[in-house]
Amino acid sequence: MFEQLELDDDLIHAVVDLGYKEPTSIQKLVIPEAMNGKDILASAPTGTGKTAAFLLPACQFLLDYPRRNPGSTRILILTPTRELALQIFEQAKAICKYLPHINCGVITGGINYGTDRDLLEKNLDILVATPGRLFEHIEKESFDCRDIECLILDEADRMLDMGFSAVVNQIAAEARWRKQSMLFSATLEGAGIARFAGDLLDDPIELEADSSRKEKGVIHQWIHLADNAHHKLALLTHILSNQVETAIVFVKTRERLATLVGQLQSVDIDCCWLQGEMPQDKRNAAMERFRSGEVNILVATDVAARGIDVDNISHVINYDMPRTADVYVHRIGRTGRAGNKGTAISLVEAHDIAIVPKIERYTEQKLKRRVIAELRPQNKEARPPTKKKVSTKTKKALLKAKRVAKDKKKKAKGRGPKS
Repeated sequence: MFEQLELDDDLIHAVVDLGYKEPTSIQKLVIPEAMNGKDILASAPTGTGKTAAFLLPACQFLLDYPRRNPGSTRILILTPTRELALQIFEQAKAICKYLPHINCGVITGGINYGTDRDLLEKNLDILVATPGRLFEHIEKESFDCRDIECLILDEADRMLDMGFSAVVNQIAAEARWRKQSMLFSATLEGAGIARFAGDLLDDPIELEADSSRKEKGVIHQWIHLADNAHHKLALLTHILSNQVETAIVFVKTRERLATLVGQLQSVDIDCCWLQGEMPQDKRNAAMERFRSGEVNILVATDVAARGIDVDNISHVINYDMPRTADVYVHRIGRTGRAGNKGTAISLVEAHDIAIVPKIERYTEQKLKRRVIAELRPQNKEARPPTKKKVSTKTKKALLKAKRVAKDKKKKAKGRGPKS
């Protein structure tokens, strides 16, 4: 029960209003350590209450140590995408529902700078921001980091993927007087996350949550083989017309998105869309149409693979296969959330087949092949390309050639002009 976590009654009341009956695995792990002031390095599967895991202890800190004097932001939450920033902001407001004296704000790209300035002039307790826009305000001296007491990074692995590590490190350096830092990532694997954590955290507690059976959604996954682009479009329109309640369809580029949206609308399949470099008002309008159920199909590039938190998405469809297996996992995590069932369908042409075994190894799950009777593929499944084996003799010759080249380089340096 949340009462056992020593949270304020007003916070517990708000959490119950949000539909939480008891803490999730990640909340049980993070909240006590965070309330003890420890730096946190944590990972948890998507849809398991991670946002509340850092917002609740942050709000409890603000209650335990109320602001004495007017000032700038005390809790800074950095997140890689606008959508995720807005969702965290909405959840922060919901958690502070019975705490009107705690002020929350959000700053992202795509918003008028005047709106940002009006917000930053207030006594903000919690600020959710995307790194690029916030750093612009730091450089213009319109945001002061000296009052930051807790720095929280959400979706840190995505920040690395998007090239934000240098900017985040600069923001962290500006907030060097902080008392606590927390870093949340979908995975703690890889040298990038280790370096990121090493730069930002001080002797962190490492926490990795496995979802309980109740929290873990069931995602049924399979693939349809497509002979060509025309066949693939026919498969998609059949699935959207006959199988889907609500779906996100992933494509790889903005150009592909524009083409597909036009093709779907030409056969009277209504959809909204989300892509990079889209004005914020249009992003918000698209997400509102999708959330409200006005439109039940969202076409998106990978900018939306993280940060879309919509209940009861029945299907994720990979119209274009992702570049890597981890992106596949992030995409399909938009369905089967919080213990619900979901379906992930991938439409695979011959040129996509190489990623399939990589996904199967990464997820430790075989992707079933299925067919739609009237749209059976005419071609056999392509074989993934195999690496040619290099003989021992060739390996030795290559090593010898490298050594010879290295020796020549050293001798050439030695014969250089004398000073």
